[in-house]
Amino acid sequence: MARSSRHSKIIEIISKNEIETQEELVDALCSAGYDITQATVSRDIKELGLIKIAGETKKYRYAFVGENDNVGSSRVTNIFRQAVMWVKSVGNLVVVKTLKGTAMAVSNFIDKLSIDHVMGCVGGDDTVMVIVDDTNYVATISARLSELLLS
Repeated sequence: MARSSRHSKIIEIISKNEIETQEELVDALCSAGYDITQATVSRDIKELGLIKIAGETKKYRYAFVGENDNVGSSRVTNIFRQAVMWVKSVGNLVVVKTLKGTAMAVSNFIDKLSIDHVMGCVGGDDTVMVIVDDTNYVATISARLSELLLS
């Protein structure tokens, strides 16, 4: 089946179920009629920018922050809050430490905030570097991101 169809099904599955592992996602997709491997699911997770958040049963589950999600919405802000461990600044950078596997989604979220003087973000596995164009604004931007953790 086509990748876009599979991606839609993945989003549907993780929206309705607490999927904690790639193996659980493979099983759910197979039950839905998709012949899929764990390696393909791993690529799909990266392509979709899925992150892990605390679920209802205290285990971590996959979640999706879509392009149409409003960055001001409580849902998206809650995902940011659950993924970010701390925010610190150094030089012209704001460093955001995240849970493993969530940095790309957090980087995308920060980009969508369109904060003045933020040139862009670079996300790895568990760290985001926010590049600021002027060191005079680093503390302000760091404080704004830190406030999101508390709001």
